[in-house]
Amino acid sequence: ARSRASITFRDILAASRWQPAPQHGYQCVSCCRVFPTLWSVKAHIQHSSQEGYSCKVYYRRLKALWEKEHKEQEAAAPRV
Repeated sequence: ARSRASITFRDILAASRWQPAPQHGYQCVSCCRVFPTLWSVKAHIQHSSQEGYSCKVYYRRLKALWEKEHKEQEAAAPRV
């Protein structure tokens, strides 16, 4: 259920941390389009299927993988 949660600005920024910083906006990591504001890239992701892209699916899957990895790290951490 959490993996179906909406994509947040923090998720977008976390996904793009390995990308070179665009000089004129924010890049969608899925389709590589550049948008002038963080809000506009989030709107693009939310409505990407209407534009013929699957960016929303990409970000949801990425978020689910991060949550799985986080849970695995917590389970592997030594208990004090």
